[in-house]
Amino acid sequence: MLRLCSGAAWHDLWQPMSSLQHGRFSSKSFALIRTVSNSLSDYAALHPKAPKVVLKKGKTQIFKTGNPMVYSNAVDRIIGRPPPETGDLVLVTDGTIHPIAWGVYNTASMFCVRIMEREDEVSRNPSFIFDMEKLLKSRIASALDLRLRLGLPSNHTNVYRLVNSEGDRLSGLIVDVFGEYAVVASSAAWVEKLRPAIEDVLKLVARCKYVVWRSSPEILKEEGFGVKDSDDVQTQSSSTSEDGSTTLEVVENGICYKVVLNGQKTGFYVDQRESRFWLRSVVKDRSVLDLCCYSGGFALNAAVGEALEVTGVDSSAPAIELALANKELNKLSSKVLNFVKADISEYLKGAIFEGRTWDIVVLDPPKLAPSRKVLQRAMGMYRNLNTLAMRCVEPGGLLMTCSCSGAMTQSGSFPGVLQASASSTRRKIKLLRSVGAASDHTLDLSYPEGAYLTNIVVTVD
Repeated sequence: MLRLCSGAAWHDLWQPMSSLQHGRFSSKSFALIRTVSNSLSDYAALHPKAPKVVLKKGKTQIFKTGNPMVYSNAVDRIIGRPPPETGDLVLVTDGTIHPIAWGVYNTASMFCVRIMEREDEVSRNPSFIFDMEKLLKSRIASALDLRLRLGLPSNHTNVYRLVNSEGDRLSGLIVDVFGEYAVVASSAAWVEKLRPAIEDVLKLVARCKYVVWRSSPEILKEEGFGVKDSDDVQTQSSSTSEDGSTTLEVVENGICYKVVLNGQKTGFYVDQRESRFWLRSVVKDRSVLDLCCYSGGFALNAAVGEALEVTGVDSSAPAIELALANKELNKLSSKVLNFVKADISEYLKGAIFEGRTWDIVVLDPPKLAPSRKVLQRAMGMYRNLNTLAMRCVEPGGLLMTCSCSGAMTQSGSFPGVLQASASSTRRKIKLLRSVGAASDHTLDLSYPEGAYLTNIVVTVD
């Protein structure tokens, strides 16, 4: 088992970051002479040539109250000669050119600016203005402190989400910790540009020995940042096999898992930890069906929770192989736990034809709505899958249904999709449990890993 990542002592966190100098932005923004400023207005006065993104009338308040991403359709005009380029730091202002925030600019993305600090934050501590490296160090240290206060890591859990994008005020950056490994999921151009600095901060602050970088090419393409396959380079170590994959053994809530770091997402769905543990508490003497089971997280917890029988289904052969390896790793009996390679829609249709039902069904599909452009189509897919799943729930049983699509969470459409599925099956559903983050990207401190994750548990009658 890997050693747990330890938190750095606080007196270590604010040492000079000479090791980060090679990761500095090369943009024009850093050519500005930094002078001590007590507010964004002071900074703007001292640096009149700082590029500015001016918001349309009526668009200011949503960013003052915390929305971290400025959509291009909220922008009235850009001030700057020459105009700012992707990766440049800019001031965000209202129509009177009064600064309300600063952030990272992008010429190609629908997110014109990812806000890093609002005016009130700068007034409390002006030392981070236009200094991404210093801000990075502070934000990652704060994220680590929050996880430590929530008991992460611990003797029975050494895998957790350290940085949760907007939830930790670093939009576009996700960092999952696996023992002494940190796995970075990058989905913003600024994250790619600051890669060396981010890697160094993680080693310094989180004391992780290895950093594995996982870029999201499709999302970064929308950011105007091209990523070649060869750019997704993982840190090589003694755990790296001949085929280039890195396989670790980690522990979550006392259950051991083999994790393949070049697998789905960052190698493990760490944002489902609390829901997996909750499921364990309600399955005793019940039958459980885990759909899109991947490496078997929900199924393993159900088996440990003394479920009567558990079946995990996934269409991916490598996922099923990994789930079976985890079953063996935890010495769980085939009399209780089994995994099946099958398309979940076809599997459910077959079960409906045979009249088979389960007391508890878990439906955790992949991201069906990666962007707003495909939201309507994705809603139809979610509705169809949930309709099939509800038909396989024993009357009075439970359905845990999940969405990891940011577009779905932000739209607030998921509960309506479930109601539509229930109506089509002539079943009645009642909310039992809901876990996830609010659509304005605020962070639920009791659930620091679910920025875009929505888990809803309903009874199905």
